[in-house]
Amino acid sequence: MIFFDTDIFRLFAKDSKQINRAHWQFNWQEQIKFIDREVYKIVIRNNPKIIQGLISLSFQGDHIYMHLIESAKFNKGKTKIYTGIPGNLVAFACKLSFEKGYDGYLAFDAKTVLVKHYQETLFATHFRGTKMMIETPAANKLINQYFKK
Repeated sequence: MIFFDTDIFRLFAKDSKQINRAHWQFNWQEQIKFIDREVYKIVIRNNPKIIQGLISLSFQGDHIYMHLIESAKFNKGKTKIYTGIPGNLVAFACKLSFEKGYDGYLAFDAKTVLVKHYQETLFATHFRGTKMMIETPAANKLINQYFKK
């Protein structure tokens, strides 16, 4: 397996032209417009024009809430070009949570069919209904998995 160094950058309204609607299921231009949210893109280092994935986050005072996460269309399904995009973005969100003083806590709503998948791949805890969270030990595990020391 080949690994590529990645960079994660915040997207602002002026950057919305970088998002090719054909590559995305969700309306990311709308996410960028929310005042209480921050949208980040992940790119392969030295290739910042091709967005591999996106994540929308808000800061809740004691945790980060993940509103949306998505891999680019070409990184989905059996023919995907790169794997690990969502995990890398979630690890980044956990890292941000530590930086904000939230001890790595990240909350999100999962589609019912993905609850078990998120428990296995993101070490997330099923809270109730579709609510899930990543607690400090799981956040550390993800950060260590995706970020070099």
